[in-house]
Amino acid sequence: MVIKSLKLKNYRNYDLLDLNFDPDTNILYGDNAQGKTNILEALYLSGTTKSHRGTKDRDIIQFGYDESHIETTVEKRGVTFQIDMHLKKNSPKGIAIDKVPIRRAGELFGIVNFVFFSPEDLNIIKEGPSGRRRFIDLELSQLDKIYLSNLSNYNRVINQRNSLLKDIYAQNHLVDTLDIWDMQLAAYGMKILERRKEFIEQINKIISGIHSKLTGGRESISLSYEESTGNMSLEEALRRYRERDIRMKSTTVGPHRDDICFNAGNGIDIRKFGSQGQQRTAALSLKLSEIELVKEEIKDTPILLLDDVLSELDKHRQNYLLDTIHDIQTIITCTGLDEFVNHRFSINRIFHIRNGHVVNAN
Repeated sequence: MVIKSLKLKNYRNYDLLDLNFDPDTNILYGDNAQGKTNILEALYLSGTTKSHRGTKDRDIIQFGYDESHIETTVEKRGVTFQIDMHLKKNSPKGIAIDKVPIRRAGELFGIVNFVFFSPEDLNIIKEGPSGRRRFIDLELSQLDKIYLSNLSNYNRVINQRNSLLKDIYAQNHLVDTLDIWDMQLAAYGMKILERRKEFIEQINKIISGIHSKLTGGRESISLSYEESTGNMSLEEALRRYRERDIRMKSTTVGPHRDDICFNAGNGIDIRKFGSQGQQRTAALSLKLSEIELVKEEIKDTPILLLDDVLSELDKHRQNYLLDTIHDIQTIITCTGLDEFVNHRFSINRIFHIRNGHVVNAN
């Protein structure tokens, strides 16, 4: 699986952009705030319908315009696909595959798989649980259309239930209407929970070996899934904490409040007690495990998007990462080329980005 080309129009700081990528290693280099990350964002958006930054469509469209266009060409097992995406300020995005509009964004998933790795991912262990949940949701949504559907339905029910909780706070006679939403929430939540736990089991089979190599065999790691409901089922927890939810005007238990625990071999919770080096190594192990899991799931290689990550890693971790990605198409942003030259790393195509333009490509 490779990205062959990307075209942008009125996308962030790009009036027009037309790039052709090498099937192996591509470097986008230039000073900060020139638009390198915007290219990676556009690629990720074209395959997942979402910005890795969580940005709304209207904030991506170039100032002064009402629409932005992304055209991505993908080659997968010898077949070429063209993905067109129109971002609109005042209406939902439009998506077409090979010039044929699709009705549901979920129809896009499975054509191309991305693994996005940014400096923020190195902080996934030490920061709050929302980033860890987002990691699971973004990857499973690419791999599993059923999960994506269940997650979308769960989020819809959560929003409706929270809206009702606000109404109940002022109109207590509406409390009995919670039952119908609780039933739906419990049904979708259980399916999400089962798939997330399966995902954690899959990651655990991969991450221990990677982490051992990264630490020279000195450290081990395992992941476990932490449910906000404790030992209760979601249905039981929703009943038990109903009064609290009404008081808080929000749903306080469920998969949207769950977390992942990162355990060191000695039983220490790396999130709370690990050093910064341990936390970063665990995060790198997690992202490398994600790549391997996607390979296993899709029986192909994903596209790796590395956004200025190397500058955040020490030499040992840089070398391990660069040695790992030699067999997949990789698009890397950086401020200079020295780190690659010093590592004698094979570079197939270089793009110099300056102020929303490619000023040089070879």
